[in-house]
Amino acid sequence: MKQSFHLLLHITFWLGYLFLVGIIMFAALQGREIPPQDYSYYASFILGVGIIPPVLSFYGHYLYLFSAYLQKRKIFQTIIFSLLLSIFSIGIGFSTIYLGSKEAFGCVTFGFRYAGSFTLLLCTIFGVIALMLRGFLTWYEELKLKEELLEKTHKMEMALIKSQLDPHFLFNTLNNIDVLIEKDPTQASTYLKKLSDIMRFMLYHTKGEEIPLTRELDYIDKYIELQKIRTANPDYVSYNLQGDPTGRKVAPMVFIPFIENAFKHATNKKVDHAVDIDIHIKSEFILFTCQNVFDPDKIPSAGEHGLGNDLIEKRLSLLYPEHHTLKVHKTYDLYLVELSIHHEKAYLHHN
Repeated sequence: MKQSFHLLLHITFWLGYLFLVGIIMFAALQGREIPPQDYSYYASFILGVGIIPPVLSFYGHYLYLFSAYLQKRKIFQTIIFSLLLSIFSIGIGFSTIYLGSKEAFGCVTFGFRYAGSFTLLLCTIFGVIALMLRGFLTWYEELKLKEELLEKTHKMEMALIKSQLDPHFLFNTLNNIDVLIEKDPTQASTYLKKLSDIMRFMLYHTKGEEIPLTRELDYIDKYIELQKIRTANPDYVSYNLQGDPTGRKVAPMVFIPFIENAFKHATNKKVDHAVDIDIHIKSEFILFTCQNVFDPDKIPSAGEHGLGNDLIEKRLSLLYPEHHTLKVHKTYDLYLVELSIHHEKAYLHHN
């Protein structure tokens, strides 16, 4: 929600309140004119009772108490500090009366029980209004933010899926399977099934906010197996999985972009451990690391860029705000990605 709308809302609220105070004063005076010598008397009353305490109470609740206590469901602390804030506001208001008019302060002192009770009630009412208004605005802003995040996440996931449907990978894999059909039909059929499973995963299992971690890992395992048939070097890729993925959930394709980018840039298939992938599943978090060797003298072609890091980082920020850590290290010929997803966003809660 724009700040200009907030400002307009506050201005409208206080103008409406001042208009109400004016009507009450007009009714109390019954149309009589105020003598000039009584201006300070009435002005002190209006400021010290009807303006300053409500304003202080309103913005104390609006700017501090809501976020510090009520939003955190600290109801008891909210009530205590609300009372203290109201008493403080009354003290400031009555001090204003004392400075403005000794006669008005004498009236307040004489009828302190009634003046104090009325001002306390006024402060309480404005405090409640402030909490309700701030609560409604916060709820509305969070609702709009969730809608925007869902829309942005959907767009990024669509971009992610388009990136994963790399025609070079598909054509090369199909060509390798075609060659393998004559040599080992059984093995070729196995690889063809893995490719089919990968396509099915990308098209049908990436639409939800979360999927079981086991399904994500199954995709990674099959993707790596298909990459292995493109080289005769058995040590070209290293994949290590530690921990139990059972009962965990992650966003779909959260690790895969880094893996695919690693294979795209690790162009020398004769190098051992050109791609190293490690996934450690711990009780507190999931730690993913992916390292690849690359040729610093080779400029990637247009089809080798994959999904950009900026887009990947934005997607992670939308999916795991304050629940992930992403580090990228690049040396002369090594590229390392470290991603940790904390347990609050990585668990599947069972009923």
